[in-house]
Amino acid sequence: MVSQQTTASYNQKKDIGFTHDDFAALLDKYDYHFSPGDIVAGTVFSMEPRGALIDIGAKTAAYIPIQEMSINRVDDPSEVLQPDETREFFILTDENEDGQLTLSIRRIEYLRAWERVRQLQAEDATVRSNVFATNRGGALVRIEGLRGFIPGSHISTRQAKEDLVGQDLPLKFLEVDEDRNRLVLSHRRALVERKMNGLQVGEVVTGMVRGIKPYGAFIDIGGVSGLLHISEISHDHIDTPHSVFAVNDELKVMIIDLDAERGRISLSTKQLEPEAGDMLRNKELVFEKAEEMAQKYRQKLLQQQQGIDPSELEFADEASESVEELETEEVSAVEEEEVAVGVSEG
Repeated sequence: MVSQQTTASYNQKKDIGFTHDDFAALLDKYDYHFSPGDIVAGTVFSMEPRGALIDIGAKTAAYIPIQEMSINRVDDPSEVLQPDETREFFILTDENEDGQLTLSIRRIEYLRAWERVRQLQAEDATVRSNVFATNRGGALVRIEGLRGFIPGSHISTRQAKEDLVGQDLPLKFLEVDEDRNRLVLSHRRALVERKMNGLQVGEVVTGMVRGIKPYGAFIDIGGVSGLLHISEISHDHIDTPHSVFAVNDELKVMIIDLDAERGRISLSTKQLEPEAGDMLRNKELVFEKAEEMAQKYRQKLLQQQQGIDPSELEFADEASESVEELETEEVSAVEEEEVAVGVSEG
C-alpha cells in the first residue's frame, strides 16, 4: 500500500510539471542575447582598480576597462562611475571564454560627439577651443572631446605656433569626416567672418602689406588678411607686385568681395585710380581720391543691382545737362530781351 506521503510527493511533482533542469533550459530559451554595437542599461555592480563590473541582465556581469570609461583621459574609475549607479553602456565585444561581455562609455560619447559636430558644421557655427599641442603642420584642439586639427595655413596670428598652446581660439569647421576620423578647423575663417560682419563691399580701408607673392599682395586690415590680386592693382599692366609695393607699406584699398564661406577678402586699388595707371605714377593721388572713387564704384554697384544700364544713365545725364544748358540759354535770352525792352521804354 502506497503511503499518503509518497502519494502527496507524486501529486506535487505532477502539479509542478518540470524539473530544475527544465527550469534552467527555459531561462536559456528566454535569455537576452547581447550583440556588439547594442546600447544597454546597466548598474555598477563592483568597482575595481582598473575597471568595473556591470550588471546588464546577462548571466555574467559585464566588464568595462578604465580606458573605455570616457572619451577623455581617466586615471581612476571613480571619476566616472559610482557604486549602484545605473546608466547606458555600449557593448564593445562578444562574450569571452568566461561568458563575459566588454562594455564602453567612451564609444557612446564618441558617437554622440560626431553627431554634435556634424550639427555644428551644418549650422556653420563658430566654436572655441583650447590649443593643447602643436606640430609642424599646425595645432591640435578638442571639440566635444574629439581631437581636431588646425592647419598652419588656417592659423591667423603672428605668434609662433608653439606659443599658442594654452590659448583659447575661435574656430570654424572645414571638414567633419567620421569615417576617416578627420576633424579639421580654421582659425582664419572664424576671424575673417567676425571681421566681415563690420565690413562692406565698396568700403575703403587702410591696411599694411604683410606679404608679396607673384600673384598679388596680402594686406593686413585690422588683424585679418585680404588679397590684393595683381589684376586689381592697376588698370595698367604690372609684371610683378614687387615693382609697386614693399612689405610694411601702408596703403588704402577698397573691398570688392567678401567670401565668408571660404574666409576670403578681396581688395582693389585699381578701382580707386582716377586715371588708368595712377597707382604706378602717383599713389598719393590715388589715396587722396580714394573715397571719391569708392563712392562712384558703390553707385555703379547699386545701379547694377537695380538692373539699370550705366550707359543709359550716362545718356540721361548728358540729356539732362543739355536741357539745363538750353533752359539757361532761354532764361538768358528772356532776361536780355527784358533788359532791351526796359531800355527802349526808358
